[in-house]
Amino acid sequence: MNLPDRGPAQARIGISIDVPDPWRAELQAARRDFGDPQAGLIPPHITIVGPTVVDEAVLPAVWEHLDKVTADIPPFRVHLRGTGTFRPISPVVFITVVQGIAECEQLEQAARSGVLAQDLRFNYHPHVTVAHEVPEAELDRAFDGLAGFEAAFDVTALWQYEHGDDGVWRKQHEFALRG
Repeated sequence: MNLPDRGPAQARIGISIDVPDPWRAELQAARRDFGDPQAGLIPPHITIVGPTVVDEAVLPAVWEHLDKVTADIPPFRVHLRGTGTFRPISPVVFITVVQGIAECEQLEQAARSGVLAQDLRFNYHPHVTVAHEVPEAELDRAFDGLAGFEAAFDVTALWQYEHGDDGVWRKQHEFALRG
């Protein structure tokens, strides 16, 4: 995983939509089964703002920004179905977002502004990673094995996660969609 360096008095954060149970547990178990070493460290999610380093003193401004962003966006439905991949560019297999794409894009654009403004390495593409940087055979197995996966749920909030020194991403703050 490509993580930005973090110095003293800084936090490495990410902004995501949480995939709820029972699908969270199912996708996390599948990721573990494919041999992905990140399976126990990264809960299943749809990234809105990827790993970002901010000074700890700036966190209140980040929270204020996200509170303003979510004030204007109403809850929406996400439908996940089937698999996709970023190969050969990146060794990733993911679950595809088939409903809620425009809303995810709107959230991403609004969140990745102001205090969280940044350039992207790749164009934004909402998805749920299920295998990353594992052998090709495991990527193939993930792609084929989850091709029939389907889930739908209402998105009512964004979460700010923090990446701990132990490598685990943990929920820190919830921001309800209220538009």
